[in-house]
Amino acid sequence: MPRPSLYQDGEGKEAGLTDTRAATLFVVATPLGNVADVSPRAASVLAGAEAVLCEDTRRTGLLLKSLGITAKRLTSFHEHNEEARLPQVLALLDAGDDLALVSDAGTPLLADPGYRLVRAAREAGHAVSPVPGPSAILAALSAAGIAPYPFSFLGFPPRTASEARELFARFGATGATLVFFERKTRLRATLAIALQALGDRECVLCRELTKTFEEFLPGTLAGFAGQELELLGEVTVVVGPGRAARASEEEAARVAREEAAAGGKPREAARRAAARLSGWTVKEVYAMLENRKHD
Repeated sequence: MPRPSLYQDGEGKEAGLTDTRAATLFVVATPLGNVADVSPRAASVLAGAEAVLCEDTRRTGLLLKSLGITAKRLTSFHEHNEEARLPQVLALLDAGDDLALVSDAGTPLLADPGYRLVRAAREAGHAVSPVPGPSAILAALSAAGIAPYPFSFLGFPPRTASEARELFARFGATGATLVFFERKTRLRATLAIALQALGDRECVLCRELTKTFEEFLPGTLAGFAGQELELLGEVTVVVGPGRAARASEEEAARVAREEAAAGGKPREAARRAAARLSGWTVKEVYAMLENRKHD
């Protein structure tokens, strides 16, 4: 049945009065804390959807009320009922109803339920469209002051120490920045496990993102492991990449000789060599090349 379009053209005008396309599951990012972060498109989709699937109907209801939106229908959809609700949700899509999937805050599916629904909807031939917006992962990376890429997102670490240690060790070996969520009651223990698996690394604890008491606490895994951490709510943790071992002097001399033989001024050769060597500066390689002239 034709219905108002939830899509807009590049100028922000409605692409058409009606839309005869198949039903769509919209994956909608919602504010982390500051309601002003909701996008106009997200608000439009939430207002137009036949049902909004949410982890907590009360919490999402308050968000919609603050936006002046009256949802046609709020349906609980969380980790404990996701599998049981799948047939019901797919039936709504089959009937031609546009649906909006939200989490309690931020972008759905990232440490929240929804992956199985998205997969099932696509397999059933329904469109799935992201409505991007706030994400605690990207917000933390953008303001932590730690190299933002490459990065690996680990979700909530496993509850058992051995599984958490194995997770940190496996992804820590990639050389990427690590981002994970943790609850306040488990934070200190998890940081201690990360320290055991990764060694001491730069670390920033990000809490209350976009809220009144937003806070970024820089330090190291070793430093935090020994502190009493009185932090409210869930914390987004950003751990910097490990430092690569410094190349040996023999390796540095070999690379420096190769680059000097390739031609160019000594400082240019030193710059090329330093780019190939872990832990060596251009100044150190240049000094090595200069010393060779006097040997």
